[in-house]
Amino acid sequence: MRRLAPAVALGAAALVAVAGCGAQGTGSLGNVKLAAADAVQQSAQKAEEVTSYSADLVLDASSREKGASKIQGSMLYQSRPQLATDIKLDTLTFGGQNVPGGARAILSGETVYVKSELLSRFAGATKPWVKMPLSELDAEGQAGVRRFMDQAQQFDLAGTVKLLTASKDVKAVGTETVGGVDTTHYSGTFPVAEAAQLLDPAKREKLQEEFSRVKDVKFDLWADAQSLPRKVTLGGSEQDMTFSLTAFFKGFNEPVEITAPPADQVGDLPEHRGGN
Repeated sequence: MRRLAPAVALGAAALVAVAGCGAQGTGSLGNVKLAAADAVQQSAQKAEEVTSYSADLVLDASSREKGASKIQGSMLYQSRPQLATDIKLDTLTFGGQNVPGGARAILSGETVYVKSELLSRFAGATKPWVKMPLSELDAEGQAGVRRFMDQAQQFDLAGTVKLLTASKDVKAVGTETVGGVDTTHYSGTFPVAEAAQLLDPAKREKLQEEFSRVKDVKFDLWADAQSLPRKVTLGGSEQDMTFSLTAFFKGFNEPVEITAPPADQVGDLPEHRGGN
């Protein structure tokens, strides 16, 4: 059984770090006028029905302790016939240190394929891609990869928009064009503690961990005439830490092509430990 090297687990986590009532204002979706809170609820319901999409993602974060970090890339997502994602990170910077070559991860069924110069260096991989099937990992390694898979699901379109329904102050702030599509712009905040209760226990724990130092998250949502979320931003600050996430969504329910890398480009996770 292989043990997942700390460097591998760290790389996998980095790859994924990149997915109410009583509100004021109204928005226009199609020819129907909706209260802002109802519009967000409807957008969350529509997001639940989406089985595939593509997204462009940008995450900026900074803290006095760790410095500035930036993740920028894109992803393909499908939930049927099985969960699969293809995440490409063109920019990957932590604490002001750039990760050369960025990174890419393909999750297909019970297997994660990772491509990263940094990962190859620490893990001693001999092929561009490293394959991590759960069946070949020990208990600790399996837990690490499952956390990766859980994160991929947690930060999907539906999970992200669902958090916004915990808002008690959302309001419509205007109409804007996003990616050539007319949308209504909503803005508000949601309390992390209450939003977490909308998720199942495993995802709830991860959310609370990710936002452990943030009480309230500011958000903006741009929804089209079909209530589909075209753009979502999340941001917050607490003490010495600030973060901002922007996601553009498109290609709803359109076919996506997510395939494993060519066999001759894939190597197994080396038997020896890395990072110890």
